[in-house]
Amino acid sequence: MAVPFFLHDLGEPEVRAVAEVLGQPILTTGEYVARFEARFAQYAGLRRVLGVTSCTGALHMSLLGLGIGPGDEVITTPMTFIATAAAIMEAGARPVFVDVEEDTGNLDAARVEQAITPRTKAILPVHLYGQMCDMRALRALADRHHLRLVEDAAHCVEGERDGVRPGQLGDTVCYSFYATKNLTCGEGGAVGTNDADLAERLRLLRLHGMDKTAADRAREGYTHWDMPTFGWKYNMDNIQAALLLPQLDRLEASWRRRETLAARYGELLADLPGVSWPRSLPGVRHAWHLFPVWIGGGRRDAVIGALQERKIGVMVNYRAIHRLTFFRETFGFAGGEFPHAERIGDCTLSLPFYPGMTEDAQREVVQALKAAL
Repeated sequence: MAVPFFLHDLGEPEVRAVAEVLGQPILTTGEYVARFEARFAQYAGLRRVLGVTSCTGALHMSLLGLGIGPGDEVITTPMTFIATAAAIMEAGARPVFVDVEEDTGNLDAARVEQAITPRTKAILPVHLYGQMCDMRALRALADRHHLRLVEDAAHCVEGERDGVRPGQLGDTVCYSFYATKNLTCGEGGAVGTNDADLAERLRLLRLHGMDKTAADRAREGYTHWDMPTFGWKYNMDNIQAALLLPQLDRLEASWRRRETLAARYGELLADLPGVSWPRSLPGVRHAWHLFPVWIGGGRRDAVIGALQERKIGVMVNYRAIHRLTFFRETFGFAGGEFPHAERIGDCTLSLPFYPGMTEDAQREVVQALKAAL
């Protein structure tokens, strides 16, 4: 049995929503984006959300909106997708990596303070795989050192830890709606904040620095617009929002399904020697974006090959990014600087995981993994 790594569950509700948008004159940022922003902000417990084209754009905008740029440093994790560090560099700042917790892969809050310098302006934690970082500890640290806190919640729409949701302690929170995410429109993202002034700066940064949109002109008639600040082209369009809106209706049901799948994987893998996976901590509501396993003994790449021969879709999330060519050559990393991130990056393997996955498919994956080992 072939088992794909991911299958989306988009269907008739999304087709109808997109058809409705296509029957109207405004395809770009407009009413449907505004509707999505309001509903998603309510779900996330935030005052403001802006739909954008990607989590990368949301991170870039966040840093710019907070005044972070050339000469500044931003502390983050090497166990993440490259976009986290790239967004820091796009803003003109320098990423400063700190090692991760060995049992979760999340940024180790206990190690952050020793990386703070006079140039540090922000901390950028990543809620890896769907489990939140220790935001209470990071917020206290940021306040003590007068730093900004930008959350990368690309994996963590539904998460919670110690009674706190993504974005509720950060200055901003950045979401991804990429093709394989729990909430998807193929490509897309959002930035959220509880700061009204910052939200207004982000609104301008999202669309070339312009103070009016095409939808404004269509609704109000043409009046001259201004460009009060420099901006980028990061605005979500109505088609993307139309794909997202119906998914909000089943977001919690989809999360419960993934929670069940994660528990079943845990049962099926419990007696498999040489295989472990990230620990889910007490007080955490895990968003379950991915289900990674850690393969010991330097066998990960061989296991990938064996699984793919049996038509089991797998991914690696992630190799430690400071060991990738660009970061290694740009910043002079030699390896060994962040041993926990390096160990995870050398052994991690993400198994097929999506709400429509069947019990038979999970058993097939685990049987293939046993055979590969």
